[in-house]
Amino acid sequence: MVMFTTERTSAPVPLELAESARARRRGLLGRDGIEGALLLGPASAVHTLGMRFPIDVAYLDRGLRVLAVRRMRPGRLGLPRPLSRYVLEAEAGAMERWGVRRGAQVTLHGR
Repeated sequence: MVMFTTERTSAPVPLELAESARARRRGLLGRDGIEGALLLGPASAVHTLGMRFPIDVAYLDRGLRVLAVRRMRPGRLGLPRPLSRYVLEAEAGAMERWGVRRGAQVTLHGR
């Protein structure tokens, strides 16, 4: 199982990887929630059209450093982030609990 941490994460967080084009297009659509987070890559923008719940979105650069974190309600289009290589998605409020904020370094474990 893949997990991730940041400098402020108290325990590793379960992480799903969406590396295929199909998995990235689907993202969290059709789900009622997620245990942990979903990492989309490569990706520089996301949308919440058809989503059932609000999400936190963290845009990550090539080295997995957080460029920005945004909360998105269902039915929204996110603006592309030019330097973003990956997008981390989780239920609203999760990024703050995990310490995922601008400048934080995300580290993958078990990959």
